[in-house]
Amino acid sequence: MANSCTTFNPLIVTFGEMLIDFVPDVAGVSLAESPGFLKAPGGAPANVACAIRKLGGNSAFVGKFGDDEFGQMLVDVLKKHGVNTDGICFDSYARTALAFVTLKNNGEREFTFYRNPSADMLLKESDLKMSLIKQAKIFHYGSISLISEPSRSAHMAAMKAAKEAGVFLSYDPNVRLPLWPSPDVAREAILTIWNYADFIKVSDDEVAFLTQGDPQREDVVLTLWHDNLKLLVVTDGEKGCRYFTKHLKGKVNGFSVKAVDTTGAGDAFVGALLIRMAKHINIFHDEEKLREALLFANACGAICVTKKGAIPALPTTSEAVELVKRAKGVSSFKYFIKTCMLFSFFPVLVLILAFLLYKAK
Repeated sequence: MANSCTTFNPLIVTFGEMLIDFVPDVAGVSLAESPGFLKAPGGAPANVACAIRKLGGNSAFVGKFGDDEFGQMLVDVLKKHGVNTDGICFDSYARTALAFVTLKNNGEREFTFYRNPSADMLLKESDLKMSLIKQAKIFHYGSISLISEPSRSAHMAAMKAAKEAGVFLSYDPNVRLPLWPSPDVAREAILTIWNYADFIKVSDDEVAFLTQGDPQREDVVLTLWHDNLKLLVVTDGEKGCRYFTKHLKGKVNGFSVKAVDTTGAGDAFVGALLIRMAKHINIFHDEEKLREALLFANACGAICVTKKGAIPALPTTSEAVELVKRAKGVSSFKYFIKTCMLFSFFPVLVLILAFLLYKAK
């Protein structure tokens, strides 16, 4: 039975792929040189669904798995996290997707995918449980399902059904170029559905790819704005994020942590932000609430990079709140020290001015 969409805990439905990430147990080596791998469930839309549940929200996942041990394992992971799985189906002929992740010493990663074709690519419109999608407060998706048919048509049908039902649309393109025929094809396909979304989250690297411009320039970022958009967020890693609405814009600082694996950080960020959006529909007009939500989302993303794997590294609300409190405490202490230094210097400044005035006489 589908989870009910209550006023206090609205349903957020995520759509797309879920797969197994094989993460090397040693960073800074090639896949061939890695002595072993940790098996970690992943896939951006599924990560977001689990992030929402771990933070106390209400989520469902819509997607297709191979009817194999990996597929069954992934569905069990979703169920253990409390994600509604009514929108899931299985394919008897295609396998569940796999990805091998190369970890650099700074925690950044590269992907090698095994999905030719995988079950998620074979999701059809007839597989969709439209009633689940239409009862959502927010429908969240990426761009991987746009790569090939029939999943592309299923994606378009789900998105349009949600839009017609008055559901808020959330889009994180989550660019993975190795999966696309070419960068140009990827860019064109990702932008074809751009104007449907109410909320879009992109990384600074994705801004550079989509615009072919400098992602730090505001005029470049704003080429991605469209009139139907309510919020555009650009994530800048540990530096934090930038936000743009019709009437507001600004920057929210991030958190400095030791990065082990950046996989899933953006998904933790999105999950945290979607919960706040679902509960506070006017957040786009309230800058204080928006900044508070983005700071919390930054904290969730930061915590996620301190562990290996995406879903295993997703934070709880208490962990994120604690990081925010610690950061505010450090910031207040630094401000206190600077203030003390300023006031300790003030008498010296007075003496210097007095001396100069005396000399002038």
